[in-house]
Amino acid sequence: MEDTDFEGLTASLEQARAWAKDRSAVGVRVHVPEVVDAAAIRTRSGLSQAAFAARIGVSPATLRNWEQKRRKPEGPARVLLALLAREPDVVARILA
Repeated sequence: MEDTDFEGLTASLEQARAWAKDRSAVGVRVHVPEVVDAAAIRTRSGLSQAAFAARIGVSPATLRNWEQKRRKPEGPARVLLALLAREPDVVARILA
């Protein structure tokens, strides 16, 4: 490993630590999509609405509202759905 590689890794770790501590790391950007397709994410999971809602900690009625576009997920729910879109088994893996 070259010195520049090590310095880059060290800088990245310092940014990650700062971000985890107070969310103000210089150079770190977090992108949360404005729109997430809850129905598509659930369908890919193979779970029913009731099972998927239970897995992510929302009521089935809330999930239905998202899927039918009457409401849109906000804040942490949007982040969780975006995460599930990329890593479909992350909740089951973490909570197992």
